[in-house]
Amino acid sequence: DDQTSSRVNADLEWSKNKDHHILTLFDPRYPEQLKELNDAPPLLYVRGDPDFLLQTQLAMVGTRNPTAAGRNTAKEFANHLSNVGITITSGLASGIDGASHEGALNGLAGTIAVVAHGLDIVYPAQHQELAQRICKKGAVISEMPIGTQPQRGMFPRRNRLISALSLGTLVVEAALKSGSLITARLALEQNKEVFAIPGSIHNPMARGCHQLIRQGAKLV
Repeated sequence: DDQTSSRVNADLEWSKNKDHHILTLFDPRYPEQLKELNDAPPLLYVRGDPDFLLQTQLAMVGTRNPTAAGRNTAKEFANHLSNVGITITSGLASGIDGASHEGALNGLAGTIAVVAHGLDIVYPAQHQELAQRICKKGAVISEMPIGTQPQRGMFPRRNRLISALSLGTLVVEAALKSGSLITARLALEQNKEVFAIPGSIHNPMARGCHQLIRQGAKLV
């Protein structure tokens, strides 16, 4: 139908840029660990360098409203891990995700941002420059076709890709009702390690991490 052909045309137009790639399941650059998902994306849209998808990855996630200490912790951990050769994978959200990407960019192994919309836009808008930097030292990826706008329901779905790409998931700061805990739960369902950084008992953004630690997450 017309809608499908206009979507295909938008994809093809987008993929003319040398830094834009569309990987199928049969592409050697398509990550093996994603193929293990029951609902592995048939197409993966990549802006940047697809080779980063084949690197050893650790997911780092957390609240969009971190404390200053939480933001610094995310940056320092991501920087250290990137310098020992671990690529940091996160969701390009404001807060802990952004700080994790920034820290990883200052290290050696770069970073991957998994987003829940078409790669013709950057969301949130304040991460335009960060997304540009990630494309030079990593990749921004999505399973959503070009032209797909961000919608609330897509973010939890996106989280399964963040956890699936990574050996484990590190939660830096998270409230009890945080989307990061969805990523941690998905990681456990995928038989991946879950790690959590403890915080002050007075910090509501540490409660999600403390709950994970009580449930058996590795204390970092």
